[in-house]
Amino acid sequence: MHADLTARAVIRDRALELFAARGPDGVSVRAVAAAAGVSPALVIHHFGSKDGLRAAVDDHVAAAFDGLLGEAPDAASLAETMLRELPAGSPAYLRRLLLSGDPAGTAIFRRWYEVTRSATQAMIAAGTMTEGRDPVVRAAFLMVNDLVLLLVRDQLAEVLGVDPLGAEGMARWAGEALTVYREGIFR
Repeated sequence: MHADLTARAVIRDRALELFAARGPDGVSVRAVAAAAGVSPALVIHHFGSKDGLRAAVDDHVAAAFDGLLGEAPDAASLAETMLRELPAGSPAYLRRLLLSGDPAGTAIFRRWYEVTRSATQAMIAAGTMTEGRDPVVRAAFLMVNDLVLLLVRDQLAEVLGVDPLGAEGMARWAGEALTVYREGIFR
């Protein structure tokens, strides 16, 4: 993937990192400008306002996320793929968007669900998954398995002693999930 090094992209990317760390309301245009090594006037020139910058960041993260979903990674590796492929700061920013009720987060959530639903329908058609009593809830349940890794990543890392979105953490998480499903622990 080719990195966009234009001033606009650098400003947007620094804003993404700051918004992820502090939330959009906790970041000023001056802070973004300083992080990007540009003047606040250049930020305003490119984005019109802080709201315009926020919209550009939301659009960038949503487009990157849609790109990942469009590649249709398998359900077991979506969280790991997100960590590897999304722009720096995106997982933390996605967490903020999803928990805030922000329209951009709601749209991403809906898109994530639709892709998960399509993937489960394909697995049912291929005979690798049974339809179950409620395929709609099953798709939501599988999506929540990925979401939890993103939403409570820090807390999971603390109790597991490993980043759940790192290679070792993902392997452990996926391995145990397969065991739970195979053994029917929830019967």
